Amino acid sequence: MLVDGKLFIGTSRNPDDSLNKPEYLELKFGNRHGLVTGATGTGKTVTLQILAESFSEAGVPVFCADIKGDLSGIAMKGEAKDFLLKRAETIGLSPYEFRASPVIFWDLYGEQGHRVRTTIAEMGPLLLSRLMDASEAQEGVLNIAFKIADQGGLPLLDLKDLQALLNYMGEHASELSSQFGLVSKASVGSLQRGLLILEQQGAENFFGEPALAISDIMRTTTDGRGMISVLAADKLMMNPRLYATFLLWLLSELFEELPEVGDPEKPRLVFFFDEAHLLFDDAPKVLVDRIEQVVRLIRSKGVGVYFVTQNPLDVPETVLAQLGNRVQHALRAYTPREQKAVKTAAETFRPNPAFDCETAITTLGTGEALVSTLEGKGIPSMVERTLVRPPASRLGPITPAERQQLIAVSPVSGVYDKDADRESAYEILTERARKAAEAEAARRAEEEKQERAGGRWTLPGFGDESEEGTKTAKNGTRRSSGYKRESVLEAAMKSAARSVATSVGRALVRGILGSLKR
Repeated sequence: MLVDGKLFIGTSRNPDDSLNKPEYLELKFGNRHGLVTGATGTGKTVTLQILAESFSEAGVPVFCADIKGDLSGIAMKGEAKDFLLKRAETIGLSPYEFRASPVIFWDLYGEQGHRVRTTIAEMGPLLLSRLMDASEAQEGVLNIAFKIADQGGLPLLDLKDLQALLNYMGEHASELSSQFGLVSKASVGSLQRGLLILEQQGAENFFGEPALAISDIMRTTTDGRGMISVLAADKLMMNPRLYATFLLWLLSELFEELPEVGDPEKPRLVFFFDEAHLLFDDAPKVLVDRIEQVVRLIRSKGVGVYFVTQNPLDVPETVLAQLGNRVQHALRAYTPREQKAVKTAAETFRPNPAFDCETAITTLGTGEALVSTLEGKGIPSMVERTLVRPPASRLGPITPAERQQLIAVSPVSGVYDKDADRESAYEILTERARKAAEAEAARRAEEEKQERAGGRWTLPGFGDESEEGTKTAKNGTRRSSGYKRESVLEAAMKSAARSVATSVGRALVRGILGSLKR
């Protein structure tokens, strides 16, 4: 729901449960990023749904991941249910109208949406190392591989391209080490095993062409609403590292491709990162630094990033400091870590003297949240205990038939659904290896031809110089003799030499024996 350039989130209430005032997120601060946190079942997904609806209505494209499948209902008109109507009446939402949002479904596996891919080259060595859980030495070899690909004109599009390049590097490790630094065969072998694991996990579906065009997730409809791109992630979550790496790649692509726009009247795109803790789990410092850089600078590209997770401690402090719009659902405080999370969440809000924020976090009901957004000159508003408004679209998942119907009429239907396999590193290296093998065979044939042209000839049974004979020893074991088949002239000369040597030897023996007799 859009009111004078503001997105209606819900209505705050006083400690005595009386209504206080409507709570909004100002559209011009939508690119200042945000955080939606709360325990399972407290209403995070519904909050994500109403924010996506509101941004779409304001003409802002949205990208979000559907972890459990229930966010897909945003594509269908909502249904009048008693608890929804009661909430709308309680917060003073009138009129409460149901409406479907324009949606494009995406899926890395091409099963529940249009295929979404990128190339190995676009992924880059840093994110690929993260995806493969590569060591520092292996990451160094991977950087060398990308350098060789750039210098050698070897397009890296899919997994088989990188596999072919690594095979080449393993075979020429010594020569490459002298030029690029140490290329360890052990590291190359580890990377090849890592690629095999990725292939078994289905990552080959993600790498290839046609690659996703950023413009296709930044579409608007003819009536001015922003398209909501929903990534089917229920199967993708079986490989959480691939999920997190894909979304980080998408953020990086947005950061690199979009021009600077400063602070626009409304965002150019809003990006929701659900299960955000997966992005930071076991991430090396260089990767966390990269995420912080992207989050800090992508705001000036007109992109708002909203992290959705259970615990505010899931997000590093350096990133947390960049998130100006906050929606905090209930947290539990049974363990020391949970108690620390509640304390951290309470301290990030601008205090409200009307209630204790730390206590309120543990007593919030479902669909209720603490809300603080940027206002005025970008200053955080005082935190308010808020009843979140009900969505206009359907709560819960759509049916497979409804999904297929929406995919068929999608504006990108037929664009990404077929694989393209143009000439790349695999084909180029395979062709080079074939030509090298043919050249070597031709060279050997020419050498043999020249030897025969030089006057050497053989008789049947004497063999050929190119073959080594074997002799069988008296004890029955077989050993290499070093014997080579020789020409008739050479054999005759050797025989004469042996005869002369034998005659001389006999004469010497007779002379010595004769002298002894005297």
